Amino acid sequence: MLYDAYEFQRSMLSSASKMASFGADMLNNSANPFAYLGGGAVVASALEVFAHANATRGKPEFGLDRTEIDGREIAVREEIVLRKDFGQLKRFVRTDAEGVVQAGPKLLIVAPMSGHYATLLRGTVERMLPSADVYITDWRDARQVPASAGRFDLDDYIDYLIAFLETIGANEDDGGLHMLAVCQPSVPCLAAAAVMSADKHPSRPKTLTMMGGPIDTREAPTAVNTLATERPHAWFEQNVIATVPGNYPGAGRKVYPGFLQLAGFMSMNLGNHMVSHWEMYKHLVQGDGESAAASQAFYEEYRSVCDMTAEFYLQTIDVVFQSHALPRGTMMHRGKPIDVGAITDVALLAIEGERDDISGLGQTKAALKLATALPEDKKRYLMADGAGHYGIFNGSRWRTIIAPVVEEFITAHG
Repeated sequence: MLYDAYEFQRSMLSSASKMASFGADMLNNSANPFAYLGGGAVVASALEVFAHANATRGKPEFGLDRTEIDGREIAVREEIVLRKDFGQLKRFVRTDAEGVVQAGPKLLIVAPMSGHYATLLRGTVERMLPSADVYITDWRDARQVPASAGRFDLDDYIDYLIAFLETIGANEDDGGLHMLAVCQPSVPCLAAAAVMSADKHPSRPKTLTMMGGPIDTREAPTAVNTLATERPHAWFEQNVIATVPGNYPGAGRKVYPGFLQLAGFMSMNLGNHMVSHWEMYKHLVQGDGESAAASQAFYEEYRSVCDMTAEFYLQTIDVVFQSHALPRGTMMHRGKPIDVGAITDVALLAIEGERDDISGLGQTKAALKLATALPEDKKRYLMADGAGHYGIFNGSRWRTIIAPVVEEFITAHG
């Protein structure tokens, strides 16, 4: 009933959003005499903020069609390299004016499967395009995957990563194959690197960069970690898992809905979000459309959410946040133990934000301690001063401070 109740509310608010948008347009129309009455701009701005907050959203586009390499403008096009039921491997192909594909180290950016689409990492991709042949995991909204496709859990996630790396392949002449995990996928990415290292897999990456990942959530626990540990596993199954309604291809599938994930993240910093919307409203009243548009663009992406399968979510709660299986050495993949100590030649870079309220300081760095057989010269740690969770992979600190370190690390070990 939870999902059905949400769909009913969403339908009602969507209609109200369109009506509010229409009203705002009318009041902002110079041909409307009522637009010049006192308070017209105030009412129009309020309606516009309401309309934007409650609009129905789908999957955003990356919209990256250009980059610059050595002062030359290079065209970029998206290409689907491999399609699977729960996600696809997308490549950003860079070509010059003659149509020649630009070479470079191959970089697989692993987007989090945590309620948002891969486009949340648009800024991450954009910054790495000049220096790397970029691929990304483009996860599907679980409510769009037919129940006939079966389950998708943490084991499947690791299998997908290995399949993606195999598909990309390692080209030593162009700088080799590298992997970058943003937040949640740091755990399965480290696990995949361990599994591939133990098997001496030829497509194992040269480097693995982990950014704000919950490798060991016992270090500096945050509100997110506390929420996951203060309730028994059964509570999550009973209270946050819903069934996809019949109007979606994934009808009948058990999921952790994206709207619940979004509500959780919004509630963590509710005051900040309220201030942001108040500032957006003031910018509109003052006629500062550029500043208002910047806030709108952020929330356009932030509110575009998708569902994840119940089995993946519940297994993550158990393995990552409650039993701390990876740092304790008890995490399994297809019935076999995962030994991070098997990593001997995959260079590891751990990046943390000083003000990260999702993954606390020390949680990602723990990966370097777990890789006991990896030489110290293949390990590196960066703590980004003043950076919050989102700022690790987006924004000015990412572009000017963090990304150069990632590029240097890839070059040094490529």
